[in-house]
Amino acid sequence: MHKRFEDFIAAMTQLTSEAGRNEPRILDEGAKLLGELVRHDDWLDARHAAPHPQFYQQYLLHRAPDDSFSVVSFVWSPGQKTPIHDHTVWGLIGMLRNAEISQSFERDENTGTLTATEQVRLEPGSVEAVSPTIGDVHQVINAFDDRVSISIHVYGADIGKVRRHVFDPATGAAKEFVSGYAN
Repeated sequence: MHKRFEDFIAAMTQLTSEAGRNEPRILDEGAKLLGELVRHDDWLDARHAAPHPQFYQQYLLHRAPDDSFSVVSFVWSPGQKTPIHDHTVWGLIGMLRNAEISQSFERDENTGTLTATEQVRLEPGSVEAVSPTIGDVHQVINAFDDRVSISIHVYGADIGKVRRHVFDPATGAAKEFVSGYAN
């Protein structure tokens, strides 16, 4: 494991231990830690940066022993995108290589209707936050049709085991899923 990533894990472990359930603190301080990590593209192992021609890849990089947080690399082949989905826990997305578009949605709990809201282009070094308290439904798209993009995500649980939802773009109907990992 690269020293830069080891230092990040140690700092996130300390932050989540000290902050407990203080989500605003975790998102604020965690975003700074993740921003510092993704400002440098010299630490991610090649096996966690391997694209797949058909599906975006989600590689587990670290899982806290108590499942208080996990760190994942997302690898996007040209033009790949996620379905519209939620996380059900806090999350931080840091752009490591190239760029991606995050399209946020508001979902009416009574009707299921999805309304597109803010769209953000994440460039290397930038960080975005998601959570049920600040906005948790989005779609992620590789900003490029001709190159791989990679982002690093930190979640407030072992995201590969969390029951969450994908949403039908036309009706807003929710379908439960568990993502797992490519590795």
